Amino acid sequence: MTDAALAETPSVTLSDRAAKRVARILSKEPAGTILRISVSGGGCSGFQYEYNLVQESATEDDLVLQKGDATVLIDSMSLEFMGGSEIDYVDDLIGQAFQIKNPNAVASCGCGTSFAV
Repeated sequence: MTDAALAETPSVTLSDRAAKRVARILSKEPAGTILRISVSGGGCSGFQYEYNLVQESATEDDLVLQKGDATVLIDSMSLEFMGGSEIDYVDDLIGQAFQIKNPNAVASCGCGTSFAV
């Protein structure tokens, strides 16, 4: 992605709740572990979010979100689908899960891991 395209793509934010949960997860992993969130084809609505714990450094095309002890990477291709999103963490009667509030999604599945643009 060019610098101009990156400048035009709205950023992604990490809520305080999500940052605390990511930090808690990473604290139980080997040093240097980072959460990578990406978008891939699939799921019941066309695209789906993937969450992977990785032992890798950010590339120059990655968006690096840091808040407290939480580090999240998003690759430039996924950022095109996620621009303007907020990554949150929800703990309610239905269960606990990361939730991405994506303004680009025109439809999503009931579980919230799949979406259409």
